[in-house]
Amino acid sequence: MTAATPGPGATLLADHLSLLAAALLPLRGAEQMLARWGEELAQRLAAGGRLLVAGNGGSAAEAQHLTAELVGKLRHDRQPLSAIALHAETSALTAIANDYGYDEAFARQVRAHGRPRDHLLLMSTSGTSSNLLTAAHAARQTGIRCWAFTGPAPNPLADLCHEHLAIDSPDGQVVQELHLVASHVLCEYVELALPAALAAGPVRAGVEVVVGEPALTEPDPTAPAGRGGPA
Repeated sequence: MTAATPGPGATLLADHLSLLAAALLPLRGAEQMLARWGEELAQRLAAGGRLLVAGNGGSAAEAQHLTAELVGKLRHDRQPLSAIALHAETSALTAIANDYGYDEAFARQVRAHGRPRDHLLLMSTSGTSSNLLTAAHAARQTGIRCWAFTGPAPNPLADLCHEHLAIDSPDGQVVQELHLVASHVLCEYVELALPAALAAGPVRAGVEVVVGEPALTEPDPTAPAGRGGPA
Protein backbone atom coordinates (compact mmCIF):
# COMPACT_ATOMS: atom_id res chain seq x y z
CA MET A 1 0.00 0.00 0.00
CA THR A 2 1.41 3.37 -1.02
CA ALA A 3 1.01 6.33 1.31
CA ALA A 4 -1.53 8.88 0.08
CA THR A 5 -0.30 12.25 -1.20
CA PRO A 6 -2.03 15.22 0.47
CA GLY A 7 -4.07 17.56 -1.71
CA PRO A 8 -2.69 20.88 -2.96
CA GLY A 9 -2.99 23.91 -0.72
CA ALA A 10 -2.77 22.02 2.57
CA THR A 11 -0.52 23.33 5.35
CA LEU A 12 2.79 21.70 6.21
CA LEU A 13 1.26 20.17 9.32
CA ALA A 14 -1.77 18.90 7.41
CA ASP A 15 0.49 17.43 4.74
CA HIS A 16 2.59 15.66 7.34
CA LEU A 17 -0.39 14.33 9.27
CA SER A 18 -1.97 13.04 6.07
CA LEU A 19 1.18 11.07 5.28
CA LEU A 20 1.33 9.81 8.86
CA ALA A 21 -2.31 8.72 8.81
CA ALA A 22 -1.83 6.87 5.52
CA ALA A 23 1.10 4.89 6.95
CA LEU A 24 -0.58 4.14 10.29
CA LEU A 25 -3.22 1.82 8.87
CA PRO A 26 -0.83 -0.77 7.39
CA LEU A 27 1.28 -0.61 10.58
CA ARG A 28 -1.65 -2.21 12.43
CA GLY A 29 -0.81 -5.40 10.56
CA ALA A 30 2.52 -5.65 12.41
CA GLU A 31 0.88 -6.30 15.81
CA GLN A 32 1.39 -10.06 15.86
CA MET A 33 4.97 -9.80 14.66
CA LEU A 34 5.88 -7.21 17.31
CA ALA A 35 4.27 -9.40 19.98
CA ARG A 36 6.28 -12.40 18.80
CA TRP A 37 9.49 -10.33 18.65
CA GLY A 38 8.85 -9.06 22.16
CA GLU A 39 8.41 -12.57 23.54
CA GLU A 40 11.50 -13.86 21.74
CA LEU A 41 13.58 -10.90 22.88
CA ALA A 42 12.40 -11.23 26.49
CA GLN A 43 13.48 -14.89 26.50
CA ARG A 44 16.89 -14.08 25.01
CA LEU A 45 17.58 -11.15 27.34
CA ALA A 46 16.42 -13.05 30.42
CA ALA A 47 18.81 -15.86 29.47
CA GLY A 48 21.77 -13.48 29.38
CA GLY A 49 21.72 -12.40 25.75
CA ARG A 50 21.83 -8.83 24.54
CA LEU A 51 20.27 -6.63 21.89
CA LEU A 52 22.60 -4.70 19.59
CA VAL A 53 20.98 -1.80 17.71
CA ALA A 54 22.35 0.48 14.99
CA GLY A 55 21.23 3.25 12.67
CA ASN A 56 22.46 6.43 11.00
CA GLY A 57 21.38 10.00 11.70
CA GLY A 58 17.82 10.15 13.00
CA SER A 59 17.72 6.35 13.04
CA ALA A 60 20.74 6.40 15.37
CA ALA A 61 18.67 8.51 17.78
CA GLU A 62 15.83 5.98 17.45
CA ALA A 63 18.27 3.15 18.20
CA GLN A 64 19.54 4.87 21.34
CA HIS A 65 15.97 5.61 22.44
CA LEU A 66 15.13 1.89 22.18
CA THR A 67 18.17 0.71 24.15
CA ALA A 68 17.45 3.29 26.87
CA GLU A 69 13.97 1.83 27.35
CA LEU A 70 15.42 -1.66 27.82
CA VAL A 71 18.38 -0.80 30.05
CA GLY A 72 16.17 1.55 32.06
CA LYS A 73 12.45 0.87 31.98
CA LEU A 74 9.40 1.65 29.90
CA ARG A 75 6.60 1.64 32.49
CA HIS A 76 7.36 -0.44 35.58
CA ASP A 77 10.48 -1.14 37.61
CA ARG A 78 12.19 -4.38 36.63
CA GLN A 79 15.60 -5.91 36.08
CA PRO A 80 17.79 -3.99 33.61
CA LEU A 81 18.13 -5.67 30.22
CA SER A 82 21.29 -5.65 28.13
CA ALA A 83 20.97 -3.46 25.03
CA ILE A 84 23.70 -1.50 23.25
CA ALA A 85 23.37 1.26 20.65
CA LEU A 86 26.49 0.70 18.55
CA HIS A 87 26.77 4.27 17.26
CA ALA A 88 26.99 5.58 20.85
CA GLU A 89 30.38 3.90 21.33
CA THR A 90 32.00 6.96 19.76
CA SER A 91 35.69 6.16 20.27
CA ALA A 92 35.28 2.67 18.81
CA LEU A 93 33.04 3.98 16.03
CA THR A 94 35.47 6.67 14.90
CA ALA A 95 38.53 4.44 15.27
CA ILE A 96 36.93 1.69 13.17
CA ALA A 97 35.70 4.16 10.54
CA ASN A 98 39.14 5.76 10.37
CA ASP A 99 41.06 2.49 10.11
CA TYR A 100 38.66 0.29 8.14
CA GLY A 101 36.18 2.66 6.48
CA TYR A 102 32.68 3.66 7.54
CA ASP A 103 31.14 0.55 6.01
CA GLU A 104 32.78 -1.45 8.83
CA ALA A 105 31.74 0.94 11.64
CA PHE A 106 28.94 -1.33 12.91
CA ALA A 107 30.00 -4.68 11.47
CA ARG A 108 33.25 -4.82 13.42
CA GLN A 109 31.34 -4.09 16.65
CA VAL A 110 28.86 -6.84 15.80
CA ARG A 111 31.77 -9.28 15.45
CA ALA A 112 33.28 -8.03 18.72
CA HIS A 113 30.17 -8.01 20.91
CA GLY A 114 27.76 -10.39 19.23
CA ARG A 115 27.15 -13.96 20.38
CA PRO A 116 24.78 -16.52 18.88
CA ARG A 117 22.22 -15.91 21.66
CA ASP A 118 22.08 -12.17 20.83
CA HIS A 119 19.89 -10.14 18.49
CA LEU A 120 20.78 -7.31 16.11
CA LEU A 121 18.18 -4.70 15.16
CA LEU A 122 19.08 -2.36 12.28
CA MET A 123 17.08 0.81 11.60
CA SER A 124 17.04 2.54 8.21
CA THR A 125 14.51 4.70 6.40
CA SER A 126 15.91 3.67 3.00
CA GLY A 127 17.08 0.13 3.66
CA THR A 128 20.16 0.81 1.52
CA SER A 129 22.80 2.13 3.96
CA SER A 130 25.99 0.23 3.19
CA ASN A 131 27.27 0.15 6.79
CA LEU A 132 24.00 -1.46 7.91
CA LEU A 133 24.12 -3.98 5.08
CA THR A 134 27.67 -4.89 6.12
CA ALA A 135 26.49 -5.25 9.74
CA ALA A 136 23.69 -7.59 8.63
CA HIS A 137 26.23 -9.75 6.79
CA ALA A 138 28.41 -9.80 9.95
CA ALA A 139 25.43 -10.86 12.05
CA ARG A 140 24.69 -13.80 9.79
CA GLN A 141 28.35 -14.85 9.81
CA THR A 142 28.36 -14.66 13.63
CA GLY A 143 25.12 -16.61 14.00
CA ILE A 144 23.13 -13.66 15.38
CA ARG A 145 19.45 -13.26 14.59
CA CYS A 146 18.98 -10.04 12.64
CA TRP A 147 15.86 -7.84 12.44
CA ALA A 148 15.31 -4.57 10.58
CA PHE A 149 13.05 -1.54 10.82
CA THR A 150 12.97 -0.01 7.34
CA GLY A 151 11.00 2.16 4.97
CA PRO A 152 9.03 0.66 2.09
CA ALA A 153 9.98 -2.90 1.11
CA PRO A 154 11.44 -4.62 -0.78
CA ASN A 155 14.83 -3.12 -0.03
CA PRO A 156 18.32 -4.63 0.39
CA LEU A 157 18.38 -4.48 4.20
CA ALA A 158 14.99 -6.15 4.56
CA ASP A 159 16.16 -8.89 2.22
CA LEU A 160 19.34 -9.52 4.26
CA CYS A 161 17.70 -9.74 7.69
CA HIS A 162 15.80 -12.71 9.06
CA GLU A 163 12.70 -10.56 9.57
CA HIS A 164 11.77 -6.93 9.02
CA LEU A 165 9.13 -4.34 9.77
CA ALA A 166 8.66 -2.02 6.79
CA ILE A 167 6.84 1.30 7.12
CA ASP A 168 4.95 1.96 3.92
CA SER A 169 5.55 5.67 3.45
CA PRO A 170 7.55 7.67 0.89
CA ASP A 171 8.44 10.21 3.58
CA GLY A 172 11.54 9.48 5.69
CA GLN A 173 10.27 11.56 8.60
CA VAL A 174 7.08 9.51 8.79
CA VAL A 175 9.11 6.31 8.62
CA GLN A 176 11.25 7.39 11.59
CA GLU A 177 8.24 8.50 13.60
CA LEU A 178 6.53 5.15 13.14
CA HIS A 179 9.78 3.34 13.93
CA LEU A 180 9.52 5.04 17.32
CA VAL A 181 5.94 3.80 17.72
CA ALA A 182 7.07 0.28 16.80
CA SER A 183 9.98 0.53 19.27
CA HIS A 184 7.66 1.46 22.12
CA VAL A 185 5.24 -1.35 21.27
CA LEU A 186 8.13 -3.81 21.04
CA CYS A 187 9.35 -2.74 24.50
CA GLU A 188 5.80 -3.10 25.86
CA TYR A 189 5.69 -6.68 24.63
CA VAL A 190 9.15 -7.39 26.07
CA GLU A 191 7.97 -6.21 29.50
CA LEU A 192 4.75 -8.24 29.23
CA ALA A 193 6.70 -11.40 28.38
CA LEU A 194 9.53 -10.82 30.86
CA PRO A 195 7.95 -12.37 34.01
CA ALA A 196 7.43 -15.71 32.25
CA ALA A 197 10.93 -15.54 30.76
CA LEU A 198 12.44 -14.84 34.19
CA ALA A 199 10.57 -17.77 35.70
CA ALA A 200 12.82 -20.01 33.61
CA GLY A 201 15.91 -18.50 35.27
CA PRO A 202 17.33 -15.17 36.48
CA VAL A 203 18.95 -12.56 34.27
CA ARG A 204 22.67 -13.31 34.01
CA ALA A 205 25.06 -10.41 34.22
CA GLY A 206 27.56 -9.80 31.45
CA VAL A 207 30.47 -10.46 33.85
CA GLU A 208 30.54 -13.94 35.36
CA VAL A 209 32.35 -14.71 38.60
CA VAL A 210 34.17 -18.04 38.74
CA VAL A 211 33.59 -19.75 42.09
CA GLY A 212 35.93 -22.30 43.63
CA GLU A 213 39.31 -20.98 42.49
CA PRO A 214 41.77 -19.94 45.24
CA ALA A 215 41.93 -16.20 45.81
CA LEU A 216 45.12 -14.40 44.88
CA THR A 217 46.59 -12.38 47.78
CA GLU A 218 49.51 -10.03 48.09
CA PRO A 219 52.55 -11.56 49.90
CA ASP A 220 52.99 -10.59 53.55
CA PRO A 221 56.16 -8.42 53.73
CA THR A 222 56.70 -9.41 57.39
CA ALA A 223 56.68 -13.15 56.70
CA PRO A 224 60.09 -14.96 56.62
CA ALA A 225 61.46 -15.60 53.16
CA GLY A 226 61.16 -19.16 51.89
CA ARG A 227 64.12 -21.29 50.90
CA GLY A 228 65.25 -21.61 47.35
CA GLY A 229 65.16 -19.28 44.38
CA PRO A 230 62.17 -17.75 42.66
CA ALA A 231 59.64 -20.09 41.09
